[in-house]
Amino acid sequence: MLRKTTAGVLALLCLAAGPAPRAAEQGSASAPFKPHQTSGYFFVGGGYAGANGKTTALGQMFVEYRAPERITQPYPVVMVHGTAQSGTNFLGTPDGRPGWADRFAAKGFAVYVVDQVGRGRSGGDPDTYGPYARLPVEDLETVFTGQERFSLYPQAKLHSQWPGGPGVRGNAAFDQFYLSQIPYIASALRTEELVDPALIALLEKIGPAILVTHSQAGVFGWAVSDQRPDLVKAHVAVEPNGPTFYDIRFKGGADWYERVGDARARPYGITRVPLHFEPPVRGPTDLTVMQAETAAAPDKIRCWLQAEPVRTLPNLARVPAVIVTAEASFRATMDDCTAAFLTQAGARPDRLDLAEHGIHGNGHMMMLESNSDAVADAILDWIVGRIQAPARP
Repeated sequence: MLRKTTAGVLALLCLAAGPAPRAAEQGSASAPFKPHQTSGYFFVGGGYAGANGKTTALGQMFVEYRAPERITQPYPVVMVHGTAQSGTNFLGTPDGRPGWADRFAAKGFAVYVVDQVGRGRSGGDPDTYGPYARLPVEDLETVFTGQERFSLYPQAKLHSQWPGGPGVRGNAAFDQFYLSQIPYIASALRTEELVDPALIALLEKIGPAILVTHSQAGVFGWAVSDQRPDLVKAHVAVEPNGPTFYDIRFKGGADWYERVGDARARPYGITRVPLHFEPPVRGPTDLTVMQAETAAAPDKIRCWLQAEPVRTLPNLARVPAVIVTAEASFRATMDDCTAAFLTQAGARPDRLDLAEHGIHGNGHMMMLESNSDAVADAILDWIVGRIQAPARP
């Protein structure tokens, strides 16, 4: 049984940057951008805006690309990082190995790695974007990289893949990782409103693509898939932001989690921005939320889902998706809820449980861990097996 509870325009510009690309690289409505060199960068999205009597740029997004000498895969891959991170998550590991961008490029894909709007190389400015926040060391040690030392959630004890042992201060790989953390826009809603149109501008430049999102970036993947299903060939949601509707806090012990507040953190279930439900919703209060009486397993949370009659998400149903979950990650407690919400709404994502594929001991930052290549290869296998090349005319 289920227990019942109740419960915002930028002109998009393509701003060139760095060494001027050759004419063949510029891209147009009829000829999408194609890399003619193995690496480079550009900016997309945004425009000019006034802030405190000064004119500045607003909404631009930095994009770095990697490509093989010969692109053999039909669609490019766009990689989007999570909270407090930057595109460096995909460019290398903190112990000095090549990252996912190079791994995917070696398999024939053109790869585009972004820095979120308002962060990193995209440019951050509190006068333009509002207050910023930072992640403290303790949050990363206890939940993201050194969880086996703290056991705040059941799967934590299974963590074994952080380079050099538990990811805590004094571990060289952790120290490198923490030094990479950067301030981020404190308002999660403001972030979604900025990043979603910038990602769409990128897809309009490069053509239909596969989105690989991590953590916080899951919300962007769902929203862009919903707004432009014609441009998203697939969405690989690596431990997407969750759980559905509410945030939770881990505290260890027998009652190892609790809900954070009464307000819905993600009012539309998996996003803060509106989605195209059928029948349409006028606002989030049109979605009635119910919590499951029991969890799917003792190491899972009790999911918040829609009450009957359920509204569907027809645009998301058009986009193949997979939710990737690591064995020892805090997201292992809740990714089944995201899958259940989407399935309930007719989207029916695939699941890629790494442990079921013989990949054990990973935490949330799996793209940085000792077996990062094995994780990347499992995702690549799903993409190649699931996404059909376009038919030749």
